[in-house]
Amino acid sequence: MNPADDLDRNTIFDGFGRRIDYLRVSLTDRCNLRCRYCMPTHGLTFAPDDALLTAAEIESVVRAAAGLGFRKVRLTGGEPMLRHDIVDIVGRIAAVPGIADVSMTTNGTRLPQLAPALKAAGLRRVNLHVDSLDKANVEHLMRWSHAESLWAAADAAEAAGLVPLKLNTVVARGYNDGDAVDLARLTLAHAWAVRFIELMPFGTSAEAQFSVDHYVPNSEVRARIEAALGALEAVPNADPADEARNYRLADAPGTVGFISPVSEPYCDTCNRMRLTADGKFHLCLLHDDEIDVRAVLRAGGDAEAVRDVLRRAVAAKPTGHSLRQGVHTEDRRMHAIGG
Repeated sequence: MNPADDLDRNTIFDGFGRRIDYLRVSLTDRCNLRCRYCMPTHGLTFAPDDALLTAAEIESVVRAAAGLGFRKVRLTGGEPMLRHDIVDIVGRIAAVPGIADVSMTTNGTRLPQLAPALKAAGLRRVNLHVDSLDKANVEHLMRWSHAESLWAAADAAEAAGLVPLKLNTVVARGYNDGDAVDLARLTLAHAWAVRFIELMPFGTSAEAQFSVDHYVPNSEVRARIEAALGALEAVPNADPADEARNYRLADAPGTVGFISPVSEPYCDTCNRMRLTADGKFHLCLLHDDEIDVRAVLRAGGDAEAVRDVLRRAVAAKPTGHSLRQGVHTEDRRMHAIGG
């Protein structure tokens, strides 16, 4: 039986029967931080401004996606709030019929200034990138960030109603693997979701080697947390496509999540398509295959032409990554894909 038989006619499935309804839109490959596992301080090149999709082009893609059954949009980067038109972009996307959820992943440095306007434009919630609570470690690992700015971002998000708040932590051995307990402890006092993400290889072989050398499986992170704070009780996922496996410490208002693409791949429930800042549908986070939609937009392609490109991208989506076979994304670093 066709899996779409009992669903809305616009629902789109890939070749493996997965319902694809979540679009991650990268707005820029630039960032105002230089986290050690993500971006070096020198030697980077960025897409020129005229290569980036405009607010109107992004809206066109989102409208096409909504017409195929996409319901969620997450804005990513680089750092998405470096776009001068970020409030306009959020407003355009939130106004698209069929789009029920607009969220953002951010380092939060500009949230104190922009949170109220983003909320008013239609942003529902944010994920904050927080790799440590230790002042010296934040400055060492996240470079150009400060612990005070992380707290200011969390306060601004909550004050504006951009909740439930999620904190994303990428764990790297020798850098912040000792900070997991303090981060998990936040859930005892706050109704936040603190999520630990395994390092993934990106870029050239030499760049990807950093991830191999500093990789920490989430089983180890969980064991540290339980040894210090007690048992974690599983929390059923409201969304089966949620990449995190969520748990709760006893009597905690918040949750602890583990996103484990290396040790426990969740490819079989993947519902995502990624749009890069320069207008390519990136078919899998850990593969290099892409399909260009910017060229169609700038050649005057109408909504149906954009939908055709998206249909092809969904149809070409691979069954999953091939990290165990030594295959990873080489053409782009994480900041140029959008996570």
